[in-house]
Amino acid sequence: MAIRIIEPGPLSTVQDRGRFGYQDRGVPVSGAMDLQALRIANHLAGNCNAEAGIEITWGGFWAEFLAPAHIAITGADPKPRLNGRSVPCWSGFSVQEGDVLELNYVETGCRTYLAFSGGVDVPEVMGSRSTYLRGGFGGLMGRALQKGDVLCLGQGGGTLVSACSQSLIPKYCDHPVLRITLGPQADALTPESLSRFLSLPYVVTDRCDRMGYSLKGPVLKHQQKADIVSDGTAFGAVQVPGNGQPIILMADRQTIGGYAKPATVISVDLPLLAQVVPGSSVRFEAVSLWTARELAIVAEYRLQKWKNHESS
Repeated sequence: MAIRIIEPGPLSTVQDRGRFGYQDRGVPVSGAMDLQALRIANHLAGNCNAEAGIEITWGGFWAEFLAPAHIAITGADPKPRLNGRSVPCWSGFSVQEGDVLELNYVETGCRTYLAFSGGVDVPEVMGSRSTYLRGGFGGLMGRALQKGDVLCLGQGGGTLVSACSQSLIPKYCDHPVLRITLGPQADALTPESLSRFLSLPYVVTDRCDRMGYSLKGPVLKHQQKADIVSDGTAFGAVQVPGNGQPIILMADRQTIGGYAKPATVISVDLPLLAQVVPGSSVRFEAVSLWTARELAIVAEYRLQKWKNHESS
């Protein structure tokens, strides 16, 4: 079972849930930027959560199937077409040998996920098939997919799921409000700066990639200095360097950082964050750690309830 890449689009990589247990050695987690979209795509295609799929940035992706398979497309809507005929996103469907899938350029959001029954079968590196581009490992030879690449697929044995529950499909937008928890170094900013951070919009600059998003907006001032003793980083952590312009750390983030981190985007809002594009504006709203935890539990409960219902 395999597919052949006809056109990879601007950036397409193999990603799974990420590479865990190696951050103490400087190895980033990587994995899908919009993990929720990949998890749902895997279930629709009849997989477990951990199978690798393709993360397609902006669209413009074409591929030919060299064998029958179950597939699913989630994330930003690329108006997919199979052999020239429209097929739905957030649904599972079957393809046959010789079928050609076309994913157009997306209008809202920026990342689409393509899952296959059995997942993408590339070698595991440190327990993951995710591509880490800066390190040059994982995925297919540590690089983005190219025209003519052939990807082998695993042997799928799960049940195809026809459609995702509408309640689980995110409403991607260009101006999201991102909820954050304050800390671990919220006291590093002046009270006036922290108030500006929570009340005024920031624009996502063109310096945004899988490692981090640089923002532009009201300058944030530190109580003393921007540098701290380097400590661990998390997906969604907001760093504020000496220039006072925030940087949100993403999937390929460095494992430790030496700038103050006054806030962290909560896990349930990371899918919205993963889909913003340069020129988008974001606002931040503070919630308690308990609220963030409750929202995460409820979101996971809804996902598992849908999965269990579809599997029964």
